[in-house]
Amino acid sequence: MTRKTVATRQQSLTVVDNRTGQTYEVPIRNNSVLATDIKKIRAAPGAGHDDDRPEDETAQGLRVYDPAYMNTAVVQSSITYINGQDGILRYRGYPIEQLVSRSNFLETAFLLIYGELPTAAQYGTWQDEIMHHTYIHSDIEGIFKSFRYDSHPMSMMTSAFATLGAFAPEANPSLQGQKLYTSAAGAAAAAATTTTKGGHDAAAAAAAATASLQNLDKQILRIIGKAPTLAAASYRMRQGRPFNRPDPSLSYAGNFLYLLDNLSGRSDYQPHPVLERALDALFVIHADHEVNCSTATVLQVGSSLVDPYSAVAAGCAALYGPSHGGASESAIRMLMEIGSPDNVPAFMAKVERRERVLVGFGHRVYKNVDPRSKAIRELAEQVFQVTGRNKLLDTALSLARYAGESEFMRSRNLYPNVDFYSGLIYQAMGFPLDFYPVLFAVPRCVGWLAHWRQQMLNPAGVKIWRPRQLYMGEGERDYVDVAARRQKPNASVFDAPSQVIHGGESKRNRLALHKDEKSGTPKSRL
Repeated sequence: MTRKTVATRQQSLTVVDNRTGQTYEVPIRNNSVLATDIKKIRAAPGAGHDDDRPEDETAQGLRVYDPAYMNTAVVQSSITYINGQDGILRYRGYPIEQLVSRSNFLETAFLLIYGELPTAAQYGTWQDEIMHHTYIHSDIEGIFKSFRYDSHPMSMMTSAFATLGAFAPEANPSLQGQKLYTSAAGAAAAAATTTTKGGHDAAAAAAAATASLQNLDKQILRIIGKAPTLAAASYRMRQGRPFNRPDPSLSYAGNFLYLLDNLSGRSDYQPHPVLERALDALFVIHADHEVNCSTATVLQVGSSLVDPYSAVAAGCAALYGPSHGGASESAIRMLMEIGSPDNVPAFMAKVERRERVLVGFGHRVYKNVDPRSKAIRELAEQVFQVTGRNKLLDTALSLARYAGESEFMRSRNLYPNVDFYSGLIYQAMGFPLDFYPVLFAVPRCVGWLAHWRQQMLNPAGVKIWRPRQLYMGEGERDYVDVAARRQKPNASVFDAPSQVIHGGESKRNRLALHKDEKSGTPKSRL
């Protein structure tokens, strides 16, 4: 960015800093400006206003304040495109509607990670490799057995992915060197150098980069293959059933259903084709969604060059939240609370009075109809023909119709999203409510890994993500000895720990007499 007195007609933004009178020209590329260019706009402390604080660090350049990343692009990506205004979702350029109707999950996974739809030979190898990476170490089954019977399946999944990393020390940059994966970015260049120039050093560099790339892709195969096995283990653990062993002869979704449902250990289990296809299609729909909360978490953690298992575990933790992967569960609970179509108007009246939150409507990005919800509606009808009509469907349709006619909803661009319909399908298929986020996490592993691989293969290297803040706290002050301290006069309930309510056992212990550790004299803890 350079200082200008007269703006030129080009792809740039002319900014006048009224504090200093300086004019800056900021380049515009891909309809964006670099935040580091904005940082070059500097002023002396206190320039132009009297409330400038030393903590504002005015001389260090202007900052961009964007709570919750409402309009901040953090990566350049070639994976997923979303146009929220027009309701468009594409994986590597392919509309989601085409992939749901014509592709399958493993083919779509290859597309997301490697950029193109696989050839027949590539797909055969890809499918075979993934299905033979579905087995987990028997000790990991022991980890599942150590959880409480009522542990949330998503808690188990988060722990299980982190545990996988402990069983793969060769995949850990902290043990093998921080360039374990990032050196793979030079594989193509090293191979080209070997071809054109030859030489021992070039050949060694090419071999090292190729080995790094192979190691990186091996972890991708492992995680995608083992994700359904871990998910099924969390499901079986909740039900007190023994774990099944994977069946590589089945499809990816079919094997998952087998791991979940097979009770007798027979090898002739075949899931219903409609349910198998519906689950596979839902996996396609949920495979990726640009830099959402959990994907951003994976990239944030991945930027530290940690192993991919830890990054995926972090993604699971983010997905677990009710504002993200738990939304479909919340939507079903809301429909259950409404009960029947007759109760929809009263519920919507509370929504419009802002007394209740309408779950399953609206989206942070989409300001039009969520394109995923279109594909899911068709899947829902197919599933209901097999399972029977979901009892909540009439309530859901009535709610969607009411919301579509509501000026309150239309003015806020609140349309049914993917969570509104996916929960209906999951419920019709008999999945418990707390398993819905797990059904989201299994396919989303592909999106996380696609973005993580893209991050590791960045030729410019991987910079650790480190957002800045606007410090609004106290300025510098001197330490006060404890005897001289006083509670501030305007203290609120947030300025000290809130009262902890203890159970009966704790109360008994506190009422009991215990010897003072110093004097040996019995005393009460109260």
